[in-house]
Amino acid sequence: MRDTRESRLLLVLLIAIAFALITVDIRGGEDSPLDGARQAAASAFGPVEDGVASAVDPVGNAVAAVRDSDARHNRISQLEQENTRLRQRLGSDDRNRARSVELDKLRRVAGTGQYGIKGAEVIGIGASQGFSWTVTLDVGSDDGIQRDQTVINGDGLVGRVTTVGPSTSTVLLAIDPDFTVGTRMEKSSELGFATGRGDRSLHVQLLNGKAKIKKGDRLVTFGSQADKPFVPGVPVGKVVRVDPTGGDLTRTLQVRPYVRFSRLDIVGVVVQPPRSNPRDTVLPPKPAKPKPAPTVTVTATPSATATNPADRS
Repeated sequence: MRDTRESRLLLVLLIAIAFALITVDIRGGEDSPLDGARQAAASAFGPVEDGVASAVDPVGNAVAAVRDSDARHNRISQLEQENTRLRQRLGSDDRNRARSVELDKLRRVAGTGQYGIKGAEVIGIGASQGFSWTVTLDVGSDDGIQRDQTVINGDGLVGRVTTVGPSTSTVLLAIDPDFTVGTRMEKSSELGFATGRGDRSLHVQLLNGKAKIKKGDRLVTFGSQADKPFVPGVPVGKVVRVDPTGGDLTRTLQVRPYVRFSRLDIVGVVVQPPRSNPRDTVLPPKPAKPKPAPTVTVTATPSATATNPADRS
């Protein structure tokens, strides 16, 4: 519509009519003659207005979010608790698998050496400075444990029982400075005595000062009279250094024990000695030496197109 005089008069007339209708509606209240038209308009446009308002009204959305936040918080807490329980179960499963491996190794050693053992768990450890290097086991005299019995695990010699109570016992570890055990070298059968030195390697003194010993040689327990406190054939450790004799009648070795004393968990107390000396059979098998890779020699042959010097003359 063009902006003409007639259009401006029409606009003024429409505005005047609108004000008149508003005045009539306000004065009429609930009995207003326009109430029916107003309700019809509300029915037609109400859903559209609600949809637009919910989409663009941030205050309304925030109120709804606060109202629902408690439910979401409870769900998040439940999920966090489930994750915690799952992590704890996985950690427990890992520990159980490690203990199962230790138990299998202990059974292999006991079976190979023909040792009758009573399985036990380390439940306490003594101080390492100023006191003996000891651990406490959860078995005692009620379980058939006696003083001066050999204690082993899946790797070898752990120590010997020194004190026994009804349900617990104390073990002096092989690394204690007051610990001494007779040893036998693998194959050569050279005899000696191993002494603990705390967290350092064992000190072994061979009776034969001229014995030919090299790094990597292995030792087992020699055994005691009546098999107390030590049964024979238990793996002790591996030679890491051979000290020069200096003309001495004995020879000194530094031996790394097989047992990792900082990780003791499942052990076995030997309650029945072997029927015969297992000697070196309990030692773990040595790793196979890698086979040398075959050497391939490639010889270059003269090219068929090479020029013969005689042809150039």
